[in-house]
Amino acid sequence: MKSLSKLLSLLIILFLISCDSSSSGGDDGGNNNDQDLNGYNDETFFKTDGQNILNRQGEVVVIRGYGLGGWLMPEGYMFNMPGDFGPTKLRNAVTDLLGASEAERWFGVFRDNYVTEDDIIAMKEWGADHIRVPFHYDIFYDIDTDEFKESGFERMDDLFVWCKRHRLDVILDMHAAPGAQSDKEIADSDGVARLWTEYETYMPITIKIWTEIARRYADETIIIGFDLLNEPVTPDGYGAEDVLRFHTDLIPEIRSVNENHILFINGNYFSTTFDLLDLIPAVYDNVVFSFHKYWNETDQGTINYLLELRNQTNTPLWLGETGENSNPWFYETAQLVESNDIGWNWWTHKKLETITSPLSSPTNENYQKVVEYWKGNGPRPTTQEASDGLFQMAQDLAIANNELRPDVIASLFSPDFGTRNIPYTELTIPGEIPAVYYDIGNNGVSYNDIEYKRVSSDETQNNGNNGWSMRNDGVDIEVSSDPLVEYNVGWIDTGEWLEYTAQVTQAGTYDVVARVASQGGGIIRIKVDGQPIDTDVRVTDTGSFQTWAPLTIGTKDFEEGTVEIRVEAISGGFNLSLLTFE
Repeated sequence: MKSLSKLLSLLIILFLISCDSSSSGGDDGGNNNDQDLNGYNDETFFKTDGQNILNRQGEVVVIRGYGLGGWLMPEGYMFNMPGDFGPTKLRNAVTDLLGASEAERWFGVFRDNYVTEDDIIAMKEWGADHIRVPFHYDIFYDIDTDEFKESGFERMDDLFVWCKRHRLDVILDMHAAPGAQSDKEIADSDGVARLWTEYETYMPITIKIWTEIARRYADETIIIGFDLLNEPVTPDGYGAEDVLRFHTDLIPEIRSVNENHILFINGNYFSTTFDLLDLIPAVYDNVVFSFHKYWNETDQGTINYLLELRNQTNTPLWLGETGENSNPWFYETAQLVESNDIGWNWWTHKKLETITSPLSSPTNENYQKVVEYWKGNGPRPTTQEASDGLFQMAQDLAIANNELRPDVIASLFSPDFGTRNIPYTELTIPGEIPAVYYDIGNNGVSYNDIEYKRVSSDETQNNGNNGWSMRNDGVDIEVSSDPLVEYNVGWIDTGEWLEYTAQVTQAGTYDVVARVASQGGGIIRIKVDGQPIDTDVRVTDTGSFQTWAPLTIGTKDFEEGTVEIRVEAISGGFNLSLLTFE
């Protein structure tokens, strides 16, 4: 392993021999004179200017986007598989059940459905301006035959066509490097981070792949840049010097074939520490530091060290990956980084049976048999069961079969999320209002929940949705036994409330009834436009939190128009499934 002094010498040498090329670093734009699809003929590139990222028009931008996690780099947890399933374990497990030929066909169906042009259209409509594309190196390169895979480049070319058509920019992210940059399944490791322990074997392959990607796409203006190495984690005996060496070995090779694109630099230990990497901007321009943020608070103190890095190096920051928490955490984190002129990319746009992503894909009975077998909780499924379950799951990844989570999207992109209620869906009076259809908005805006924000990955400290169903707010929602609804609001504590925006389509006097379940009782109050319908009503003990009974609240005169309904727990200890206005 090279010493720090040798690395510093290398930096000086690289600066002297490459200052002419690196000083331009994309500032002069590209020479792409080809006419792209649908009039997309931008001839310049994103670039950096001091602490800012500039778009093709030279304007300072704070980019906001989604990651396509799971598509070209599947991780087991995204699909309810065992958590240690990286791509290789997943492929071996599918091959074991289906055979090699059918397994290869399954992966094709999986990828064809997971991301389509419709996904690109949707993300653009949500408000994203770019996507981050995590890829396994073997999408482009066969390490056994030492050959590039044209099929991988063709798939990427198709993505670029969609993105040009709908004006969504792209950042390419090597999510699994040859040999693995950590010992985790998210790097597709066999348990050893061989990129570091066997550097002389795997680093030349990494350079070869990145150089080929950079060469092929040197004039591709839809690409913002290259995220060089996702979440490196050096093992014992290795550290900051090795991560610096990786970049000083790789960057000049990329720059020899491509001076146009931004290079995103991930820190060590899951992209959280940047020791010695502050030396890179002294040699190369058009670089950005990419940090990741998970499972911590949303206050300024969590990013101050990164702001210091930006100031010291005069280099932009980008929150390259974050998510998995609850909507209030999403909102606060996006507000935090944007207020500090930092762009972000959210992990991830789609998962199986999720409340934390905008798109939730369904499962099926035979797929569940496969998953339970893999987890050691059930017998081996028959070949037919495995085939039916896996291929149905892959087909259902198509966006047309997904369930949309509008609250997740609003927490990131709605300018009103922190200040004003937005109807979750159309609610009318007369009619029924399911309790889980409360308005979209932050805690204290459309609802109030005592434990509203999920900060820790420890499920015993889950302060978000305790029922982990349907929505990703602080409101606790669970699958309900009430035959009239699919879900109910549960774990209601004293002082909590929910608000609903409804349209009165017919003026009149209405009976208001709530469906409740309780073990011990409580007190409920319902207001319309700030005024109680009647006196507070006691919720009686129904026998259990899933034994449902109607509770008459009172009568109310309604005029046609928009009304705001608030349900308050004066004394908690009950669940709520439905409100009826008859």
